[in-house]
Amino acid sequence: MPAVIRHAEPDDIDAIKAIYDQSTVYANTLQLPYQPVANWQRLYTAGAGFYNLVAEVEGTVVGQLGMQVCQNPRRRHVAEIGMGVSEEYQGQGIGSALLRAALEMADNWLNIRRVELTVYSSNEAAIALYERFGFEVEAELADYAFQYGKYVTALAMARINNVTG
Repeated sequence: MPAVIRHAEPDDIDAIKAIYDQSTVYANTLQLPYQPVANWQRLYTAGAGFYNLVAEVEGTVVGQLGMQVCQNPRRRHVAEIGMGVSEEYQGQGIGSALLRAALEMADNWLNIRRVELTVYSSNEAAIALYERFGFEVEAELADYAFQYGKYVTALAMARINNVTG
């Protein structure tokens, strides 16, 4: 059954927390293990320009993508994204469905020209996904984050929508 993409609702907090409580998910984000539910409740008070999408399969939330449109007047054409997919659903098109929905909204409804993200250089599956959607590596960020007891490198990637009216 294909994933249904929709805006997250407050009732989804426990499911979103459960996704990011999985070791392979939090290890590939800047999240820490053992986060309280209150951290995820902030998704609903993130402020202007934040879009919180979830992927649902047969009534279960299995992925989440947050997209923050920059509020600085000189960068309102830019959005930053981050996402996580439940371990048992990775590699099944959930990330693609979330990313496709976010980019469709960015391109066709929000007038976003540039979408940015940061990904650990060791996360080959995520990098391949982003490249399939037109993201390109713009920079390598040495010692970007601390993961499993050591500093790791990340890649700054971006996709620029060159389509004009």
